Amino acid sequence: MKMITAVIKRCEAAMKLRILAPLTLALTLLPSLALADTLERSDTAWILTATALVLFMTLPGLGLFYGGLVRAKNVLSVLMQCFAIACGVSLLWMLVGYSLAFTDGGAANAWIGGFDQVFLAGMTRDTLAGNVPQSLHALFQMTFAIITPALIVGAFAERMRFGAMLGFSLLWVLAVYVPVCHWVWGGGWLAQLGLYDFAGGTVVHITAGVAALVAALVLGRRKGWPGQGMMPHNMTMTVTGAGMLWVGWFGFNGGSALTADGNAAMAMLVTHLSAASGSLAWLAMEKIKFGKPSALGIATGMVAGLGTITPASGYVGPGGGVVIGAAAGVICFYMVLLVKQTWRIDDSLDVFPVHGVGGMLGTVLAGVFASTELGVFSGYGFAKPDYGMLQQVGVQVLGVVVTCVYTAVITWGLLKLVGVFTPLRVTPDEESQGLDIALHEERGYDL
Repeated sequence: MKMITAVIKRCEAAMKLRILAPLTLALTLLPSLALADTLERSDTAWILTATALVLFMTLPGLGLFYGGLVRAKNVLSVLMQCFAIACGVSLLWMLVGYSLAFTDGGAANAWIGGFDQVFLAGMTRDTLAGNVPQSLHALFQMTFAIITPALIVGAFAERMRFGAMLGFSLLWVLAVYVPVCHWVWGGGWLAQLGLYDFAGGTVVHITAGVAALVAALVLGRRKGWPGQGMMPHNMTMTVTGAGMLWVGWFGFNGGSALTADGNAAMAMLVTHLSAASGSLAWLAMEKIKFGKPSALGIATGMVAGLGTITPASGYVGPGGGVVIGAAAGVICFYMVLLVKQTWRIDDSLDVFPVHGVGGMLGTVLAGVFASTELGVFSGYGFAKPDYGMLQQVGVQVLGVVVTCVYTAVITWGLLKLVGVFTPLRVTPDEESQGLDIALHEERGYDL
């Protein structure tokens, strides 16, 4: 009996050894496995959501926001332009845009990427960009490339031919958006200098705003402007679109963290606070200047606050977000008056004073309020500048100036180039009739 008991114990010991030995080995390897470049499901889930939110900003958010601001005879033309840009830029991004923006360009890498991933070559289900699938990274960045030329639509609304608009938009993405994107986010020269642009102050808002100003100058004023009143035809549509933009902007800024962590959460918080303070600041300016606040004012102030916080959203804390939004509400309000009343430039839907000036302001203030020298307005644990505040602001100003000049020159050249092949503007009769009927044989309302 004792012999049988001893044999059983030895068998149990052997079985424990066989089970525990592989388990011990696996536990020993866990630290090294954790250091490997592996897929993070939580990050992937968040960027999937953020991607949908950013596309939601263009379709339907921006389309409804702009559509309500134009006259009823042009509402479908604006919606068509936003929709067509989304389709065209998506295919262009797959063809060559993503590769030129985010791959290594070799000797020219400071200025432009390479052709290694033309048609998204080499991208599989298992290819990673950091901790998320590279296919998701390409899709997320595609939504940014879509909304940027769509913003420019507001400058030439109600007077540009559809074909000319689409051709210009696609060329502009290749010649302006893609290079600037590479400079800032693709390892280019501005990234090497340490420019702070968390979610698109230079890449999106300055490029779109400056291009809008140039387009408004090249195409000229709308027929009858400024003497003829050209009020928004449907403010309910505009406010609805503005609300969609506000919600979508959480994906725009929060998703730019490319991870589901406190950085993304803080970016969303300061984005929300900046939008709120921008809206109220704009209303205060309207009350002082005109005696009454307006629905158009609260929606425009919100967009100004959102655009201005965008480059700084990953670097500042709540205090900085409130101050940046309030500054946007005041400065962008007076820039609208300057552009339309003093300069007499028909930027139809105020793209330059809201997005362009907001992007410039936010990019510079990112260097101010991210600095540890300002205490309560510091980044609350976010990345700190490598230089002092003044040096960082110098880098920010350089980025703003170069982006403005480059965008203005190339945009002017592209508009002139497109104009060689097709007229940019509709005829005066077509403009009077409205672009919906003249260009698309449709009408937005049939009452």
